[in-house]
Amino acid sequence: MNKENFLKSLNNSLQRLPSSEREDILQDFREHFDIGINEGKSEEEISKALGSPQQIAREMVVTYRLEQVEETTSTGNVLRAVWAVIGLGFFNLIIVLAPFLALAGFVFSGWLAGVSFVAAPILFLVNIIIYPEVFAFFELFFSLFLSGVGIFLIIGMYYATRWLMKGFVKYLNFNVKMVKGGMKHA
Repeated sequence: MNKENFLKSLNNSLQRLPSSEREDILQDFREHFDIGINEGKSEEEISKALGSPQQIAREMVVTYRLEQVEETTSTGNVLRAVWAVIGLGFFNLIIVLAPFLALAGFVFSGWLAGVSFVAAPILFLVNIIIYPEVFAFFELFFSLFLSGVGIFLIIGMYYATRWLMKGFVKYLNFNVKMVKGGMKHA
């Protein structure tokens, strides 16, 4: 594959990135070709040594998405990073998706429980409006107790969610290092 075909294929594979980021990457690879040609290598040798443009693009997208998550940890950025890491290979479908779904289920259920507990007094009042004959002080106080527990649960889930997102991003970075060639021992 010559320089022009390599760069065209790489550019097509990088369409998910912003144009400025894509242009920086393409410029780096143009420089790789220029340096290789100055060393007396052919364009085909250089492109063969660089590897598959599609695989390079997947790795560049993963790197970009992980940088985005580290700059701004939001749900959307984490989801895009997870999807990009899964795209590195079929093995990552199991290794990344399973822990992500487990953590997402834990976080979702914790938030749902907290909100439900906070809403308990409102639901109790709705029940009293519909069935006024079933009023009981125990249920009123229990719903208020659940509301207090829900507030503490929501506060705890806020910090747990932040901590789990940061931990999962570290796991994604670790996974990418493993996929790109293993861990380097110091």
